[in-house]
Amino acid sequence: MTMKDRIASALKEAMKAKDADRLSTLRLINAAIKDREIAARGEGGGEGGVGDAEVLAILAKMVKQRQESARAYEEGGRLELAEKELAEIKVIEEYLPRQLTGDEIAAAIDGAVAETGAASLRDMGKVMGALKARYAGQMDFGAVGGLLKARLG
Repeated sequence: MTMKDRIASALKEAMKAKDADRLSTLRLINAAIKDREIAARGEGGGEGGVGDAEVLAILAKMVKQRQESARAYEEGGRLELAEKELAEIKVIEEYLPRQLTGDEIAAAIDGAVAETGAASLRDMGKVMGALKARYAGQMDFGAVGGLLKARLG
């Protein structure tokens, strides 16, 4: 079952259960996926739709956006809005793979560096490409970039 199918199935279940909060979040996920499919068609991507890797990237981006929003709402004293964002994160994370620990990320970086034969910062793109292909949705690539730069620099 593809990620899109899992999300569509969960959407139907949330409708049947009349779970308004979960339904709202699942609709947001579905809309983001559809937006990406439309953009891909506009770029000449054909009618195939988006794959699981792209869906994972969309979900990871949605989590990051909600974390930033929740932080901003907390700083602004809007705790009810921050709680809503955090609740949406929990629903979205149900469809993401388990996040890697710090040690696992370090091991993944070491493996990707060895696999690509990276020796300097110029090879950073190759290593990031290998990591994204293998660990999509399992790590924060913004943070990994800093670790990788320290490793290669």
